[in-house]
Amino acid sequence: MLINNAGALFNRRQVTAEGLEMTFALNHMAYFVLTETLLPALLASAPARIVNTASAAHLRARMDFGDLQSARGFFGFQTYARSKLANILFTRELARRLGGTRVTANCAHPGFVASRFGAESGGVVQALMPLARLFALSEDKGADPLVHLAASPDVAGASGLYFAGRRPARTSAAALNDDDAARLWIESERIAASL
Repeated sequence: MLINNAGALFNRRQVTAEGLEMTFALNHMAYFVLTETLLPALLASAPARIVNTASAAHLRARMDFGDLQSARGFFGFQTYARSKLANILFTRELARRLGGTRVTANCAHPGFVASRFGAESGGVVQALMPLARLFALSEDKGADPLVHLAASPDVAGASGLYFAGRRPARTSAAALNDDDAARLWIESERIAASL
């Protein structure tokens, strides 16, 4: 099994050493590159499962293929939401490509978890996170949906789905756009090849 679990939100635009916008790099490209790297081993050990952490924040996002790096306009939460939409689109396209291989791919929104999320975001978000964490789920409860998708026999045949907690959940229309899912894959391959 492979569990891709990343979620970072930044108050200002930052770039990695490779020139990628940090939110997109951590929340999407890291999933893509690691999964592509480990895919031969996952296929060889099938049945296997890939689980991606997504977020209900995707409900407020649309893909902007003309500005995947948020260079024209950076708004921390909007960029985060777009990266979480990318997680769902990536999961859908990955599941499609893995059809018939006995390797499944699903994603889940674990809820707001008392983790280090936002601890290095800067600005108001970073300042408010300690207070917000008082109302967040424990790390164990936040991990439950991911562990369920990775190990439960109840979801052994499920693939390409978005879960909230342990149940399949509705996504935005943007998250169901198969053309965007395929396009994101192609763009991600192009970006990964340039790293």
